[in-house]
Amino acid sequence: MPRKLLLPTMLVGLLGVLAWMPLRQAGWLPHAGGSGEAPAIAHDGDPSALATPDAMLRPMSARTVPVLSPLRRAFEDSTDLFAYSRELMVLAAAGDADAMWLLSLVQDHCAGYAADPAGYVQDTRVIAGLGLSNGAAMLSARQRVQQRCARFMPADGFSSATVFTRRLQAAQAGSLAAEAALLAMEQPLREGDDYQRDLVQRVLDSGDPFAYLAIAPAMGTIGSGRRDTLGEVSGSELTEIAWRVAACRLGMDCSPGGTMMTNYCVNGGICSQDESQDFTTFARDAGVPRQGRDNVDEMVGTLLSHPGVEG
Repeated sequence: MPRKLLLPTMLVGLLGVLAWMPLRQAGWLPHAGGSGEAPAIAHDGDPSALATPDAMLRPMSARTVPVLSPLRRAFEDSTDLFAYSRELMVLAAAGDADAMWLLSLVQDHCAGYAADPAGYVQDTRVIAGLGLSNGAAMLSARQRVQQRCARFMPADGFSSATVFTRRLQAAQAGSLAAEAALLAMEQPLREGDDYQRDLVQRVLDSGDPFAYLAIAPAMGTIGSGRRDTLGEVSGSELTEIAWRVAACRLGMDCSPGGTMMTNYCVNGGICSQDESQDFTTFARDAGVPRQGRDNVDEMVGTLLSHPGVEG
């Protein structure tokens, strides 16, 4: 079957898988479906400008996009995540919850490279010779990871347990995004429907794109039948996409060269053949059936209608 016909099924099925690929590959979280990929504010302008009117989700009313701290912006902007991680480690040791969360994102993003740098480079060479239809995008994505993670080594110990422990510590220290990620991993900080209901509401009210993205997998199919607890935008592949698109609207870097799109391409082979597509456009083209587009539009509008994100 041509790859372009496989993309819709593959994208929807893998949305909740790719960002946590290192954790599940190690067999440490057999039932996890969480999102750890790193959202950050787009720094190259509005990515929706790359899309054609027909391919775009309908624009929502104007809202104030939360201003991300320089520390958060640096995750997406840094070309040397090793140096960036050293800054985070100092802050994390002093109890900074956001630094703990961001450090877990670095570890997750670079885990595949750090585990075997030479093997990673060799795999890239092999991929270059396969002549894949999405080969150029795959090579670009892998080269971005290699450049940004180049100074990490196996001795850095980016194990599944290390990443999870870092996120648990961040959540306990007050990181809402880390707390949301634990729910998406089916390892919530606390048990009970009341806690989960409250957590979803806190994420909605926060307007934090990191938290929106982190909780997205929990709002997908693993949350099926739990709308009374998780809310009306939960329980299906389309609701998960809606949460991710909402994160993009709130300032996450969903650009073609951003960490989110890079992770999809490197970890799962889900690479747009049009390298100018951002996540919102790609998801609409490859992951949302035509009859579901209005539903996604409405769900995104619902997610962006809460106090923390209203302009």
